[in-house]
Amino acid sequence: MRSTLVLAIIFLGAAWALAHPYVGVLLWTWVSIMNPHKLTYGAAVDFPVAAVIGGATLVGLFLTKDKKNYFLSAPAIALMLFMLWICVTYLFSFNPKGSTDMLDKVLKIDFMILVALVLLNSKQHIIALVWVLVISLGYFGVKGGIFTLATGGNYRVWGPGGFIGGNNEVALALIIVIPLMYFLRELAAKVWQRQAWLAAMSLTAIAAIGSQSRGALLGIVAMMVLLWLRGRQKIFFGTLMIVGGMLLVSFMPESWHARIDTIGEYQQDTSAMGRINAWWFAWNLAKANFFGGGFDIYNPGPFALYAPNPLDIHAAHSIYFQVLGEHGFVGLALFLTMWGLTWRWAGWLRKNATGNPETEWVAVLGSMCQVSLIGYAVGGAFLSLAYFDLPYNILVLVVLARRWVEAHQREKKNDPLEMPQKNKMLAAETIEVAADFRTSPPLHHKRPL
Repeated sequence: MRSTLVLAIIFLGAAWALAHPYVGVLLWTWVSIMNPHKLTYGAAVDFPVAAVIGGATLVGLFLTKDKKNYFLSAPAIALMLFMLWICVTYLFSFNPKGSTDMLDKVLKIDFMILVALVLLNSKQHIIALVWVLVISLGYFGVKGGIFTLATGGNYRVWGPGGFIGGNNEVALALIIVIPLMYFLRELAAKVWQRQAWLAAMSLTAIAAIGSQSRGALLGIVAMMVLLWLRGRQKIFFGTLMIVGGMLLVSFMPESWHARIDTIGEYQQDTSAMGRINAWWFAWNLAKANFFGGGFDIYNPGPFALYAPNPLDIHAAHSIYFQVLGEHGFVGLALFLTMWGLTWRWAGWLRKNATGNPETEWVAVLGSMCQVSLIGYAVGGAFLSLAYFDLPYNILVLVVLARRWVEAHQREKKNDPLEMPQKNKMLAAETIEVAADFRTSPPLHHKRPL
């Protein structure tokens, strides 16, 4: 039944995308983030849903009469340069054959991000994308939170597969999406809706903590600190966060405390030491190879050359060292530039959209995108999720929102009814003078003698 339902949604959505390709973008995002076909047991499990949706969206892109915007933004240019660079590093990779599948996957994801920037234009599109992201991960967040409470936190929350199959990976995804839930809560008009969003946010946070991910916990702390710094009632919210955190921590079992305590005792934790070994491996590899080693470097050969402990083979477990080892220092610089620009553009939204009732929603979105980026920056320092779709969709939201604000400001500027008060007064004075001139009697000059 679930398999039939998912396939029906895919095919109907793909047909709709032929005429309105923005629908294909939203459908692609849903499939790539949530992987709903992997939650079934029938034909949908191995069906090439991404190929069907992507193909229909691209056909619609060339056939549609819907508005398309090829506006080039600084974050998008940085993304394209990063895409170009990983194609270059692929040519110099240690194992091009072993890197091909990952290169293909990453380029498809990033290409569809660029397609989203072309096809999504309106306020409705922006909010719809937020809804898709929240539904895709909120399902696992609410479900995982209920599971954690029901089991007393004795079992870890695991992901559905793909990029977020592990407990650490799904925890990072969940903390990134919580600020987007807050944004939708701010848009809600009814009290029960706002309460429902508050419950969903709380359960999602509990699910992230119930995953027993140390990186996600640090990410949550960083996000809460940022929210506290920006809040107005610092004493109230600071007390609320401390009390709520203490109650939640006291609820978790001894196994959770034992795992979290290893943050300060990493020298005795084999997992933590394995990550440090992988970080040194990535650093040494990048110093010795300008183009990095490509995607397929986590195997005995490269570790024997560059790792302090060649027998302790681990993935990078860090978005920064992952990009550094795979694409060198240039790749890391482009990666950091892309996210730095995205952060800066989100800050522009907070500054330039505040105070106007028509654009206030964009200011909230920009602020929440920055909170999500902080979670990704801190939590991602301990996870290999450099190519995960969700943060790149945050980039899309920021670029689209700024484009919308700038278009809105241009419309207001060109609207005579929205003329600044000073200009209105000047216009009124000009009209009054002209009227006086028309009603004045004609002047009679005597002919000079």
